[in-house]
Amino acid sequence: MSEALRALPPLREVIARHGLSANKALGQNFLLDGQLLDRIARVPGPLAGETVYEVGPGPGGLTRALLAAGAKVVAVERDPRCIAPLTELGEASGGRLDLISADAMTVDEREVAGAGAHVAANLPYNVGTALFVRWLTTPEWPPWWRSLTLMFQKEVAERIVARPDSSAYGRLAVLAQWRARPAIAFTVHRSAFVPPPKVMSAVVHVVPADQPPGVAVRTIESLTAAAFGQRRKMLRQSLKSLPGAVEALAEVGIDPQRRAETLSVDEFVALGRALEGGQL
Repeated sequence: MSEALRALPPLREVIARHGLSANKALGQNFLLDGQLLDRIARVPGPLAGETVYEVGPGPGGLTRALLAAGAKVVAVERDPRCIAPLTELGEASGGRLDLISADAMTVDEREVAGAGAHVAANLPYNVGTALFVRWLTTPEWPPWWRSLTLMFQKEVAERIVARPDSSAYGRLAVLAQWRARPAIAFTVHRSAFVPPPKVMSAVVHVVPADQPPGVAVRTIESLTAAAFGQRRKMLRQSLKSLPGAVEALAEVGIDPQRRAETLSVDEFVALGRALEGGQL
């Protein structure tokens, strides 16, 4: 860590000096525990010389940890109140912080961070899942990102890693697991945040895997949207809206009386292949 970074005042002082408070409308909850932030920054592996894309840095707690680990950070922050403390952090980093004042949903991540970047973020609760799904469903694979290290509500994290025949298993699990490997790195108590949220949180780490051949992301998206959109119904009913899907069930030997939450990720992939084959 550079001397300039080491000399920065504690985050609580920075927050007080700039009059910051977490904005509920923006889904903000600030993390101030330096040891916890360093632990999150270690999840992707060695970051010296690597580029990290961060969404919603707020006052810059995780940003500090990433910079201290030797990374170049591209941070997107939409809250204008946080720009001044982040600018100070950028100056202390010796130019290793590229700050973008924008809504992350409007940013072209590949353009600003480049291919091969890691993503690390305490995601704002109100856009976290939407961003995650966008990163999972990018048409090109391997994707622009090398890994995702993301803070979610614990319930969302459990949905991402859920297995079939569990209450948490659904569309998010299939999208996360069919061509990537997600895992919960560790859980975070609500008391670690300012202000404390009502729920526990967890850090999820995701790395790309090989995409199964013969099926496209748009097919998996359509299948899971239809199947889990009416998850209490049998597949013969929930998939009726998707042309060829009921016939594809018979082709791959899946009982149409089953429900979506009983299908494995591999079965969704097989169903997708059959559906695409029937459309050729």
